[in-house]
Formats: sequence, C-alpha cells, structure tokens
Amino acid sequence: MGGNRKALAFSGRIVMVGFGSIGQGTLPLLLRHIDLKPEQISIVTGDEKGRKVAAEHGVAFHDTPLTPANYRALLEPRLGRGDLLINCSTDVSSIALITLCQECGAAYIDTCIEPWAGGYTDASTTPAMRTNYALREKALALKHPGAPTAVITHGANPGMVSHLVKEALLHIARDCGRPAGAPKDRAGWARLARDLNIRTIHIAERDSQVAAPRKSPGEFVNTWSVEGFVGEGCQPAELGWGSHERHFPADGCRHKTGCKAAIYLARPGASTRVRTWTPLAGPIDGFLITHSESISLADYLSIDEEGGPVYRPTVHYAYHPSDDTVLSVHELAGRNWQMQASHRLVKDEIVSGVDELGVLLMGHAKGAFWYGSRLSIQEARRLAPHNSATSLQVTAPVVAGVIWALRHPGRGVVEPEELDHEQILDFIRPYLGEVVGTYSEWTPLADRSVLFEEELDREDPWQFKNFRVA
Repeated sequence: MGGNRKALAFSGRIVMVGFGSIGQGTLPLLLRHIDLKPEQISIVTGDEKGRKVAAEHGVAFHDTPLTPANYRALLEPRLGRGDLLINCSTDVSSIALITLCQECGAAYIDTCIEPWAGGYTDASTTPAMRTNYALREKALALKHPGAPTAVITHGANPGMVSHLVKEALLHIARDCGRPAGAPKDRAGWARLARDLNIRTIHIAERDSQVAAPRKSPGEFVNTWSVEGFVGEGCQPAELGWGSHERHFPADGCRHKTGCKAAIYLARPGASTRVRTWTPLAGPIDGFLITHSESISLADYLSIDEEGGPVYRPTVHYAYHPSDDTVLSVHELAGRNWQMQASHRLVKDEIVSGVDELGVLLMGHAKGAFWYGSRLSIQEARRLAPHNSATSLQVTAPVVAGVIWALRHPGRGVVEPEELDHEQILDFIRPYLGEVVGTYSEWTPLADRSVLFEEELDREDPWQFKNFRVA
C-alpha cells in the first residue's frame, strides 16, 4: 500500500462532496493510486472554486450547494451499491451523508464530522451540543454490523496523527528496553501507553508557511479552509481528560452521557492557548482547537474498571498556524468572532515555509518524544500537484483511507484508531517529507518566569494547568 504504483482497480462511481483545497489536492492522488477513469468521478460542491482543476483532470463538476432540502435529490442518483462518497466539505452534515450512504450501499470517508451550516455557532443550542464530542457520539451511533464501510475523521488530524501515536509508542518502547512487537488490539495499545507512563499527548503543530502578499486588515488568511478553521475555532475548546489530572479547570465542563473520555471548556478554542514544543520551533504557544482525535485517542487508550478509568492520557491539539492566520484569529476575536468580510485561502501564493505536524508524547522515562512530518512547500509541490504542505498532510491520508475502505467493505463506521496503522503509514510516508522522531527534556515548566506568580503544579509537570496559558 505504498509507492506510486496503482493500488487497486475500482469499477464503481466516486462522488466528491466539497472541492476546496483538500478536494483539489485529493483528486490527482486518487487518479494516481486507484485504477479508474475520470468519468467515474463527479464533484458536487458549493461554489465555482476548483472548476479549473476538475476540468484539467476531465472530471464532472457541479456547483450546487448541498442543503438539508436538496442533498438527497442531488446525491441519490449518483450513489449505489459499491460506490464511494468522499466528503471534503464544510457545512454539510456528515451524519446525513453517512446515513444516505448506508441506505445506498456506498462506502464513505471524511476528514472531520461536520454539522449543517451554522451548527458550530447555533446560539439556540447548548455548548455541549456544539462540541466534537457530541458529533462523534452521533456518528458512532450509526455503527451497524455489516453496514458499508464509513471511515470517519481520516485526514491529517484527526486521522494520520492516531497512526503516528501508535508508531511513537513503539519507538519509545524500543528505546526504553521494552519488548518489541505491536499490540494486537485496543486493550494492548492502552496497556502499552500505561506501562510507558504516557501522561499527556499533544498534536503539536507549527505551520511556518508564508504567502505573498501578506494579510491585510479586515482579511482572514489561512493555508487550508478558512470556513473550516473559523468554524472549529469558534467551537468550545475540547480535550481528552487524563486519569492523572488533579486540577479540574474552573471553566471546564463534563459530559453527562457517552464515553466521558473528554471535557470541554466554556470558551472558544481559538481563544484558548497552551504551551507545547516541536523540534524546529522549540517551545511555542498554540491554540487548543477542538479536534476529534482529542476524544477518540483518549477513549481508545483508556483502561476502565468499575467506577471509571484507571488509566487515560490527556490528549489535545496545540496548533500554531501560519503567522498570517494568527493575526487573522486575533482580529477575528476582536470582532467578537464575526468573520471578516474578506478571506483568502493561500496555496499558489505560498513562497516559503514548513508545516511541522506531529505528536508529542510526554511523561515516559525519556521525558518527551515528538514524532511526525516536516514538509516544506517546495517538497509538497514536487510530490503532488494542487497541494501545499498543509493540504498534502491531509490528502495523502484521505487516499490511504479510501484504499483501506475499498479493501475492507462491510465494516460499518470506523475511526482511525481501528485501522492498521502500519498499512496507512506505509502509504502516506512518501508524501510527508522528513519523518522524524526527537526526544526532548522540555516540560511546560521550563523557563517559567519567577516575575509572575502563576499557580503551577511544580510536583507534576504534566498537569494540564501547567500547559494552559493564563
């Protein structure tokens, strides 16, 4: 499942819903790795963006926004048993599309679980209902034995990072003198994480890509979907809540139903900052943006006994986006989270920079270990057309997930943690630039100024309160 050879033949139809930066970057990889003809693919999207790319590849393009009123009429004629829907959209309900695919007998994949337009900021709903936790619970409720395979949340993060966590655990185990060999099931991975004393896992990302021209006042600039980032940035901050935590946040909220592996904060993720570390950038402040992997990884690595978890790591995203995006977020916050009138998705305009995306596992005998991808814009352009460094880290896992879904029909709804991490990483590694693992002595207590009387837990550096920026 690696290299540039054709992965498998496919005789069915593929419908791509949404064709922004991720859809446009996914299309050429689909045609490279799956033996199909362009006429087998059709694109249904909400605007004209991407029409030129679709035409370049000879793929049908329909610019009709999907709504609760029309999605069935538009998609049912294009989907049947053995077909596939690739959801790269924003503002289109993943739950609705998964349900439709189950009825039609079609496979499905997405990069995140989306609500219908306005769902992230609907003031008529409670904050708990607007969390990724709630969206994940709704998606998992669609698990039915023998249903068409539906791979959910399989982009870079969520998605690729769950496979990186497993690989990182194996590296740490080897370097700490633990017996070799990957666990065979969920319980085995949880025991390995516990035995290594993994206390906290960050999805630690620093995007240093720079575009020209730079951001202007009143403009939101991003290296991937503007609407997608603003939507998730306005959701409550969410994190998997570890069993070692002893300081519950004053603004923290627990869920009353479901797996209960995560909590949320009563504030937007884009206004919540946390300390983290990556090899190239060193110590950085990132945004605690909600992502499904914060919940699914914490849930997957939990060891439960009667009365609650006896082991679970704290898991969350710590994201330092491009500098122009950081400025855009500050401006957005000043506008009380009302989107700027102008927004710009940059891809061809990027002139330099690297997206350093990986997982930071902390608390084990060697301190902290970052494992992930360092992909430059120049390398991304060499590897695949219509991609930036950020998008290629998403699109390669999408295609890997597509191939897995087509090879494993009838699995129902599955999360990244349920896929074979070695097969997925074997496919995507050639697209990730430099894949590195680096140990560090960094902790969130490092170099904390004595000039400020912060309430820190100096006995246990891996407490969430030490990571959070006051």
